[in-house]
This record gives sequence, C-alpha cells and structure tokens, in this order.
Amino acid sequence: MTTNNSDLLVMTTTHDDEAKARTLAADVVRARLAACAQVYRIQSVYWWEGEVQDAAEWRIDFKTRTELAAALTDFVNERHDYDTPEVIAVPVVAGSPAYLDWVRAETAGR
Repeated sequence: MTTNNSDLLVMTTTHDDEAKARTLAADVVRARLAACAQVYRIQSVYWWEGEVQDAAEWRIDFKTRTELAAALTDFVNERHDYDTPEVIAVPVVAGSPAYLDWVRAETAGR
C-alpha cells in the first residue's frame, strides 16, 4: 500500500437522473479529466429552499489528479442542470500502487 499520493483526488458530484449521471461520467472520462467514474444510487437528505429535502440521487465519484480539480469542477458546472451542483474533492491518502499509477497514466494527457 502506497501512502504518498497528494497528487490524487476522488471528486464527487450528484445528479437527480441516472441517465444524465451516466452521460456526465462518460463525458468526464472521455475528456481525460478522470481515469474512471463510478455512478451509484444514494438517498440524499439536505436543506434547500427553506426546507429539508429527501430525494433519490445518483452519486458520481471521479478518480483524478489534483492538478485537474479546477478543470473538472468547471466541466461539471458547465454541464450540470442543478442551480448549485455538488463538486467536492477528497484527497487520496493511500491505495494500491498499481491502481494509483493507472489513474495517473489515464489522466496524463491533460
């Protein structure tokens, strides 16, 4: 297990429509802003427009390099139909060396 990975992130957004989430995931990977994207259903409870909301959403986790965070954020914001799309990044602190090298290699063209 490698623990020196300050150059990698998992960036997350959510969508209210599965097809749109899958399209966004594929577009990000095609643009080489992430090596991979995982789409899965979640149940979100959040404060919006003065009240608590409870809704099904599809979460997308993007595996990427830290230096692509701004470009990935812009890409998601430009294509998302939420007023305020979630775009957050969590640093990768450890992982399989081969997998982490693969993330780096697949996003190196950007």
